[in-house]
Amino acid sequence: MTDDTLVPRPVRDSQSEMAEIVLPNDANPLAALLGGRLMHWIDLAGAMAAHRHSRNHVVTASVDHIDFLVPVRVGDLVILRSSVNRVFTTSMEVGVKVFVENYIADTAQHVASAHLTFVAIDSTGKHLKVAPVIPETDEQRRRYDDAGRRREIRRSETERRRRSR
Repeated sequence: MTDDTLVPRPVRDSQSEMAEIVLPNDANPLAALLGGRLMHWIDLAGAMAAHRHSRNHVVTASVDHIDFLVPVRVGDLVILRSSVNRVFTTSMEVGVKVFVENYIADTAQHVASAHLTFVAIDSTGKHLKVAPVIPETDEQRRRYDDAGRRREIRRSETERRRRSR
């Protein structure tokens, strides 16, 4: 690891976008996208942003709540946009926002959003420090602040579960 891996980087450096066309193998018998397939794509999109920011291998540590807002059909184009919201010592919260585009009707709808936590690791699985992220826009600063609040909620919930065992 070189010294420049811990130099703070702007959110824009982590921004990633991926696109998937929904094929019959991605759908249920009603021709709607399987929720598990969308969750898989969300995980991949999130990992891309975490890799770009940390410049290391990353593993998924957690996924927050996901609501499926509108159905996605076979033939639709799914767009997933991701970026690092905030960095904690070895972990990063990444936001992923999913849209469905009907390229024939030229429409787009918000399908889902999720917040994932990734941990940077080396080839042996040891946690690695991650460079801080620099939010530059009002929206990025809001997401940065919100990520801190979500982290406290996750920590409280983890502690509550630990005590109830």
